[in-house]
Amino acid sequence: MADDRNVVLIGMPGAGKSTCGVLLAKVTGRPFIDTDVWIQSLEGCRLQEIIDGRGLAAMRAVEEQRVLELDVRGHVVATGGSVVYSEPAMRHLKEAGEVVFLQVGVGVLHERLGDAAERGIVRAPGQSFDDLYAERLPLYRRYADHTIDCNGLDHEGVVAAMIKAVAGG
Repeated sequence: MADDRNVVLIGMPGAGKSTCGVLLAKVTGRPFIDTDVWIQSLEGCRLQEIIDGRGLAAMRAVEEQRVLELDVRGHVVATGGSVVYSEPAMRHLKEAGEVVFLQVGVGVLHERLGDAAERGIVRAPGQSFDDLYAERLPLYRRYADHTIDCNGLDHEGVVAAMIKAVAGG
């Protein structure tokens, strides 16, 4: 794993991008950034407030703009689940790093998320979580340099699989 290359984590909300990203950063001695937290800090409000107040398209535009502004090297970057809707944002992330898709089954995601309505999940009004999963899955696969099947793995197992994947193993 080249020290100046980012490890960029993509996947659905609840896939473990932030949790496993922090652990990966600790193990590899890299700085960690969660783009959702970073965007909320820059915007001065929660993602759900952007969605509720300005709409889905505005949230996607804000996410794209902020990700395109992100200029870090040698970091672990946990992204929002909707970043894959932006080809320019994904191209930017891939230029500076390797993209790792944390794939988790929709049933496990339901268990982890409970009431997802308040999580700032970018989805159309009335769109079910299962439909959102089906819509995003091909995008995650399209942009991933590596896919980690997280089903049945604990956090440490996911981190070990990520290290092996980005090291070329």
